[in-house]
Amino acid sequence: MQTKGWFPRRAVGRLNARVLALRSSPRWGRWASRYLTVVTYTGRRSGRTFSTPVVYRRTADVVRIRVRFPDSKTWWRNFLGTGGPISLHLDDADRSGHAVGHRDEHGRVTVTVRLDD
Repeated sequence: MQTKGWFPRRAVGRLNARVLALRSSPRWGRWASRYLTVVTYTGRRSGRTFSTPVVYRRTADVVRIRVRFPDSKTWWRNFLGTGGPISLHLDDADRSGHAVGHRDEHGRVTVTVRLDD
């Protein structure tokens, strides 16, 4: 994960590791999994596969991810325009879908994922 903002890369790695630990915790994992997931995608330019934890909201087969501090993150830019393929870990299984990113007039970024059947 590359960061261009105020948060050093090492700190981001530690934070992501703690989020993933919370998600797999026997005590808190069930609760955390309702709000946290891991997205996996392939970078458009690099062709490398990346995974990152995100907060999400799901309604049926549509998942919405509000990107916090979007100017300091780059992952969501892979889904601008026509979007691209993405995988999310939901309900103890990996689900694939098509993600499209959108920045509104206030600078807020939302990535909308339509899950495959």
